[in-house]
This record gives sequence, C-alpha cells and structure tokens, in this order.
Amino acid sequence: METTLVELPRDVIDIFKVREKELPKVVRELIAVALYEKGRISLGKAAELACVSRWEMSDILAAKRIPIQYYPEDLEEDIETLKELL
Repeated sequence: METTLVELPRDVIDIFKVREKELPKVVRELIAVALYEKGRISLGKAAELACVSRWEMSDILAAKRIPIQYYPEDLEEDIETLKELL
C-alpha cells in the first residue's frame, strides 16, 4: 500500500492521549471507521487501512455502535464461498 505522510500540530497530537508510537495506528483506525461509516469503503478495505483482520474491524465497529453494511452482493459472495468450502 502506498502511503502519504501527514503532519499534525503537537497540540492536536496531544488530544489523542496515546504514546507517539501508537499514534499512526490510532489515526488509521479513526480514518477507516469514518470512511466505512460513510459507505466510502468496504469492511475489508477498512480492515486493511486499520491494519487489522476483518473480524477485528467488525469488533471495532461494534464497539462504536456502527452497523455492518451487508448487501445482497455480499450474501451471494458468501454463499459462493461456502459452496467452495463444502
């Protein structure tokens, strides 16, 4: 994944109240959650952006009371996957 560096003022960084080395993970998670909630990215893409598994991303969203977006196409894809596994 190609990345971009973003500079933030120290006072904004202090608002997060996390160790500086944890800041990139926290910011990636916040961006992933916001984009997912707005329907701009899928659960898989949100997980990739936050550097967590899809299951962990589901847990993060549940903790923030953000419903999982599940469309008919997702169901069809899941059914096909199950057929392949069985």
